[in-house]
Amino acid sequence: MSTHDIKEVVKQKYGQAALRVSKGGSSCCGAAPGIKDGADPITSNLYDAGQTGELPEAAMTASLGCGNPTVLAELKPGETVLDLGSGGGIDVLLSAKRVGPSGKAYGLDMRDEMLALAREDQRQAGIENVEFLRGEIENIPLPDNSVDVVISNCVINLSADKDRTFREAFRVLKPGGRIAVSDVVVRGEVPIEIRRSVELCDLWIGCVAGALELSEYRMKLAAAGFEAITIEPTPVYKAEDARKFLEGTDTDAVAPLVDGKFMSAFVRAKTPGSTCGF
Repeated sequence: MSTHDIKEVVKQKYGQAALRVSKGGSSCCGAAPGIKDGADPITSNLYDAGQTGELPEAAMTASLGCGNPTVLAELKPGETVLDLGSGGGIDVLLSAKRVGPSGKAYGLDMRDEMLALAREDQRQAGIENVEFLRGEIENIPLPDNSVDVVISNCVINLSADKDRTFREAFRVLKPGGRIAVSDVVVRGEVPIEIRRSVELCDLWIGCVAGALELSEYRMKLAAAGFEAITIEPTPVYKAEDARKFLEGTDTDAVAPLVDGKFMSAFVRAKTPGSTCGF
């Protein structure tokens, strides 16, 4: 499958997810039919009620992430934040609350359906220091050195050109800026059976087939110019987890290939010029 084809698959599936949420359904593209309310092992139980109590329910329903980068980034009042692949906007809205009225949170998404959903969530939440932008994470529509923090929630692994994505993140960050993302990573090579499943869409959208190997992730960040790179694995997915989000594939054949190889991870790095920690 070509880079263009991968991009079109992702756009189509996330557009469908947004439309499902706008009609009162679940956003979860990868969950099998038996999973209720999108409660698959990757996207569920990422936020506590204290964080999300004042946000619209649709913002939570539309979350397709694998972590909580707003906590990982340790945002400060007055900072400017950019969320790559902002979806329904939950991480943008949470970031806006953390940086306060003197700061700003941008959300970037390539689907009009997701942007419409996010803007409606923003309206309902009554949060003003937010701007949602249409665009691709490989071509960020912001000037050089314009943001303090880049966050992302299980989206970079969907990019068909991760090197360019990291270079773009580096470009828009100020000197001493930082990137803090939640993503899915893999130990060792991704089995060819899973790579091929991108053509079936479920595992790619479920954040597995596009995962980078741990050392490769680190090397790509370093090649883009980042330093002080840390990758902290969090939940490691087991075969039984895989069976919960596999749909349209040979579950018995593929699930064992996931066991112990794939995991969510907190990824953090800085641009040169930083004088303090996260």
